[in-house]
Amino acid sequence: MNAPVSVPQPLAGLLVVEFTHMVMGPTCGMLLADLGAEVIKVEPLGGENTRRLLGAGAGFFPMFNRNKKSVDIDLRAHEGAEAARRLAARADVVIENFKPGALVKCGLDYASLSRLNERLIYVSHKGFLPGPYEHRTALDEVVQMMGGLAYMTGRPGDPLRAGTSINDIMGGLFGALGTLAALIQRGVTGRGMEVQSALFETNVLLMGQHMLQFAVTGRPPPPMPARESPWAIYDVFSVKDGEQIFLAAVSDAQFAAFCKVLGFADLAADPAYATNNDRVRARAPLLAVVRERLAQRSAAEIAALFEEAGLPFAPIRRPEDLYDDPHLRATGGLADIVVPDGAAAGRRVKTTLSPIALDGARLPVRANPPRAGEHTDEILGAIGYSHDDVARLRARGVVD
Repeated sequence: MNAPVSVPQPLAGLLVVEFTHMVMGPTCGMLLADLGAEVIKVEPLGGENTRRLLGAGAGFFPMFNRNKKSVDIDLRAHEGAEAARRLAARADVVIENFKPGALVKCGLDYASLSRLNERLIYVSHKGFLPGPYEHRTALDEVVQMMGGLAYMTGRPGDPLRAGTSINDIMGGLFGALGTLAALIQRGVTGRGMEVQSALFETNVLLMGQHMLQFAVTGRPPPPMPARESPWAIYDVFSVKDGEQIFLAAVSDAQFAAFCKVLGFADLAADPAYATNNDRVRARAPLLAVVRERLAQRSAAEIAALFEEAGLPFAPIRRPEDLYDDPHLRATGGLADIVVPDGAAAGRRVKTTLSPIALDGARLPVRANPPRAGEHTDEILGAIGYSHDDVARLRARGVVD
């Protein structure tokens, strides 16, 4: 699965060692790996538990661990911790997302490793940045609830988490962004630094627009399903055969085009709907009329009209529908991987690529998500362990 030579790999030659699990830390490592870094994932014996999750967690490991190598080491064993330190001491970047202090006893914290390698960039992904909350156990759902996102997503009185691991993924993205900034700074000073990213602070950034809405208007923002829309036509409409489609007209020109393509000349001529603010004040009766008129028209017909007119629209899709999305298929937005674990182990499936193009090329899958410990012998050999050394560690249950 080698990448075409024409695809830029700006981080080629960068060695990243990853002590991570679940989503946030692995996302950071995946992004650096997609950009060309050699990313070595250090896992416990048998592989991290994320490999064995069911239900909504079944896609975590294959999604966020492509383009990486895996070494299985028991960090609780003295010899295992020593092997991990030798590996980390050679790294340009170390990534971790364990509880505060969890890696101190292994000598894998920033203070310990930076003494061995002053050029090291150490990227910590936590629930909270240092402060009163830093020792709390955090999950994406925890910070969505306490950080306003669940309130803004659900209907009034019914907080609802977002439909993806948004803070985990964005927290990993900010970890990768901080890594790139630290690499630039290291090029100037010759020294590394610690980079920190956190779920709660990521969520607060996402809430910033609503916080500022309150600061500017003096009125608490209502949840999105009950929000005061600044546009009248900006909603989901139920149409023929039970289908749904989102339609929008966010300017006077777009409303005129909306009425023209749908044959609503009477609405375009009605002075009650002359300007955007007029339409917002008359939103309820206007929407009632539009809903009634669209009920017997198909989503495909409406989509074709809106596409031709350059109006905003969106079919309501489910995740599985995206595998057949014509844009993703035409632009190479999906790539093959082989599932490494579980009932689907060995199955070839499609995964999504990073939403980045460099010189017009998408960042490819160069290597499948690794099997647990797939590269243990290779990696330990590269840091000075002989074949007999590795065999001895394996016999003692220190490595897989």
